[in-house]
Amino acid sequence: MSIVVAVVVMATKYLAYHVTGSVALYSDALESIANILTALAAMIAIKISVAPADSKHPFGHHKAEYFSAVLEGVLIVVAAILVLQAAYDAVLQPRQIEQPALGLAINIAAGFLNAGWAWHLIRKGGAWRSPALVADGWHLVSDVVTSVGVVVGLAIATITGWTILDPLLAAIVALNILWSGYRIMRGSLSSLLDEAAGPEIEARIRRAIAEGGGGALEAHDIRTRHAGRATFIEFHLVVPGAMTVQDAHAICDRLEAAIGQAVDGARTVIHVEPEEKAKRHRPEGDAVVL
Repeated sequence: MSIVVAVVVMATKYLAYHVTGSVALYSDALESIANILTALAAMIAIKISVAPADSKHPFGHHKAEYFSAVLEGVLIVVAAILVLQAAYDAVLQPRQIEQPALGLAINIAAGFLNAGWAWHLIRKGGAWRSPALVADGWHLVSDVVTSVGVVVGLAIATITGWTILDPLLAAIVALNILWSGYRIMRGSLSSLLDEAAGPEIEARIRRAIAEGGGGALEAHDIRTRHAGRATFIEFHLVVPGAMTVQDAHAICDRLEAAIGQAVDGARTVIHVEPEEKAKRHRPEGDAVVL
C-alpha cells in the first residue's frame, strides 16, 4: 500500500508541476520518487526481518529493518540535494508560474493523501515495533511539510508577483528534508550499535523481576538491547547455594514468562549464580533485591 500511495502521490505532484511550471512543485514531485524507493526498501527489509532464526543467524534477522531505515535517510538526503540544485537553477533563470490555483489544489490533494498514510504508518509501526514502518511514516511527514511549504510559498508568490519566492522556498524546504534524513539515520544507527532499551521498558523489566522472582535472592547486571521488534534481555540471578537446579530452573521459567508479558518481543537469558555472588551490599551494584 505504501508503494501504491507513493506512486499516486508522485503522479499527482508531477501533474501539479506540469500545470504550473513551478520549480517548488517540481522539487516536491522529485522528493516523492524517494518515497517509492524507500517503500520498496521497507517491504524487502520487513520480509527479511520476520524470517525465523537459522544456524547462521541464531538471534534472528530483526536488524534488517534498521538497514532499511538508514537507506531511507540517505535517500532523503539525496532528494534534498536534488531539490537544492533545482532551486539554484530557478534562481538563475526565474520562471513564470502558470495556473497557480489549479496547481495548488492538486498539490493539496496529494498532501492530504500523504498525511493520512504517514499517520497510519507511524501508528502501526509503533504498535508493531517496526523501525522500517516508523521511518517510512516520518519520511512521509517530511514530504507533507514540503507540500505545506510549497503551497504557502506559491500562494504568496502568486499574490505578490515575487517569483523569486518559488525557488527560495524550495531551498528552505530542502533544508528541512535534510534534517529529517539526519534524524532517521541517527535513530537507526543507535539501534544498530545495540543501544539499550528506554527507561520505561527497563522499569517494566525490573518490576517483572521483582514480582516474579520469589525464591531467588537478587538479580543484577541487567542488560538490554533492541533489534527490530525484539528486545534482548540478560541478567544474573542469585539463588541460595543449597537450591536445586530444578528449583532454580523453575524460577527462571517464571521470570521469563513474567518479562514476556511485560515487554512484547522479549528474548530473555538468565545466568544463575550462588549467593556469594550477590551485589546488594556493594556500592556499585544496581541489583533488584528479591
